[in-house]
Amino acid sequence: MKKLIYLFTLFILFGLAVFGYYRFEYPKLPREIEALNKRIKAKNEKLISAQILAQELDLVAKLIDRNLAISAKDSLAQDASLPFLEYTTTMLNDLKIKLITLEPSRRRVTRHDYVKTSYELVVECSYEEFGKFINDLEKSERIISIEEFELQNKLQKVMSRKERERFDTHIFELKISTLTLIKHT
Repeated sequence: MKKLIYLFTLFILFGLAVFGYYRFEYPKLPREIEALNKRIKAKNEKLISAQILAQELDLVAKLIDRNLAISAKDSLAQDASLPFLEYTTTMLNDLKIKLITLEPSRRRVTRHDYVKTSYELVVECSYEEFGKFINDLEKSERIISIEEFELQNKLQKVMSRKERERFDTHIFELKISTLTLIKHT
């Protein structure tokens, strides 16, 4: 009988030890692991953010480099920048957009640290071609802003079918500007 009491007591002590371990000690481990996993996740998010920023800073540095002139008299900052005009006409030819006029505007803004050159552009194309053109302007290595554009949709084309013009083409008048940064020495 004494053996049975000792065995029963030993069984109860063992049960209490297992209960105490799972009740008080064991829950700490998953909480610590969960906290460490959260810290690792936060550090990974910071790492990814830093990688994205580093990539964007490279793109910004390249953009600044492509738009940086040594002085306001540099060819990049001139009123009719030949590389920009060639780039624009090549882009229009690639998109099969009819160029009517492309000329530098008389409006030029010269500040201490930048030169803003305006261009007036008239093209004939469809809405889809115009959207592709705007998208390509946005992807350009030059800093280009579209100041305004006007659409002439030629409603009279629909009224009279005497002219053999495409009905889906329209005349777009754009005023765009290039921004050239001036390097200070």
